[in-house]
Amino acid sequence: MVDKLDDIDRAILKILQQDAKTVAKSIAEELGLTKTPVYERIKRLEQDGFIKKYVAILDKEKIEESITVFSFVSLETQKGALMDDFFEKVKEYPEVAECFVVGGEFDFLLKVVVKNLDAYYNFAKFKIASLPTIGGVKSAFVLNEVKNDTVFPLL
Repeated sequence: MVDKLDDIDRAILKILQQDAKTVAKSIAEELGLTKTPVYERIKRLEQDGFIKKYVAILDKEKIEESITVFSFVSLETQKGALMDDFFEKVKEYPEVAECFVVGGEFDFLLKVVVKNLDAYYNFAKFKIASLPTIGGVKSAFVLNEVKNDTVFPLL
């Protein structure tokens, strides 16, 4: 297992982040290498967990109307077992696209995607606010998405 990425690994990852369907031959040509070592590096990056999975990024506007809401959630008390219970429950909710543990006024930041305001109201009331450990929920509704990038900056 490799603990650190070298410049070639980083270059490969940058290319694959832009287009995961880029084949080893094309990557090799772009980097001035041969296909076999690039292919082997990609396999190693997958096996070592640097590449977790490949996904298709959908154009949500073409699929169906939806709204994105950021929900700021606080627990009544921040005990480890209660936080773990919250984690497990949130993982079950398909409306939650992302969940972050945050510091500051709130304990969690949820990125929620639902069909409309009524759907969000039902989600907030019957799924999140009804959990026994919830202290409060505040919501921010996305009006316009200025930037939504899946590329992780390789610093």
